[in-house]
Order: sequence, then C-alpha cells, then structure tokens
Amino acid sequence: MTEHASPEHSAREHRAIEAAERAAAIMAGAGMPRMPARMMMALVAAPDDGYTAADLADRLGVSAAAISGAARYLQQVHFINRRTLPGERRERYFLIMASFYHSVAQNSPVYERSADELENIAKEMDEDAAARSRALEIASFFRFMAKRMPLLIQEWEAERG
Repeated sequence: MTEHASPEHSAREHRAIEAAERAAAIMAGAGMPRMPARMMMALVAAPDDGYTAADLADRLGVSAAAISGAARYLQQVHFINRRTLPGERRERYFLIMASFYHSVAQNSPVYERSADELENIAKEMDEDAAARSRALEIASFFRFMAKRMPLLIQEWEAERG
C-alpha cells in the first residue's frame, strides 16, 4: 500500500474499499463466509503485485489470524494463491481469475443430485399435486442449470477471448 497517497487517490481508494465491503456483504448473504468474502473482494482491488497478509490485515482492519483463516478457505476453494515475488521474502496473495468461472461450472453435479432428490420427493407426494408440482419444477430448474452452466462458461471464455 502506498504510504504517501495523494488526497484524490486516497478518496478513490476509500470508495473502492467501501464498494469491496458492499460486494463482500452480498457474497456473505449468498452463503460465503464473511471474512473470506472480504479478503477476496480486497484482492479484486489489489495492485498487480498483490497484497501481503499484513497489507490485507491493515486494509481490512482485522488480525493476522483472521487473514490466515480466510486465506486457508480461499486456497481450498482455489480462488487465490500465494507466492513470493523475486527479491522479496514475504508471500503475497493473488486472485486466480479462472477459478471463479470453473467453480460455477463445477456445481453441475450438485444441481443434478439435487434434481434427483427433488424427483424422489415428487414421487412420494402422489396425493399432494401442489407439492409434487413444486418439487418437479425445482428439479427441472436444477437440470436446466446443470446443462447450461458449462455452456455459459464456454460462452464467457469466447466473449472474453
């Protein structure tokens, strides 16, 4: 982080931090643990040389232990990596951009298994037409998602490239 930031840069950085916090809150609301979401969003706005654990702790106003736990989670889901830059001793954290896209596509088996179980629910609800219909509709939606996710990733990669 820059020690002698201009007031304009400082204001921009402050707005970026606020936006990152709002994005992290949305991700946490969708089920991602709060601290990993905050760390991931901070890394979205990181400089090209990434952030050290100390940079992240300072930026997020949290302890080194909080950064360590969040980093462990984000590494397990393959959203970040850490490496030492030439000439440095401290590790830096970086986002793995392709992981976002592929983690979404990897949910296809979850959608398929969920659809199977929803169809099992529907089979047990023969006498309750409304419940049966709900279960089958959600199962159909999950099968649609399972089929479309890999195609959407391919479309996104083609659009990007």
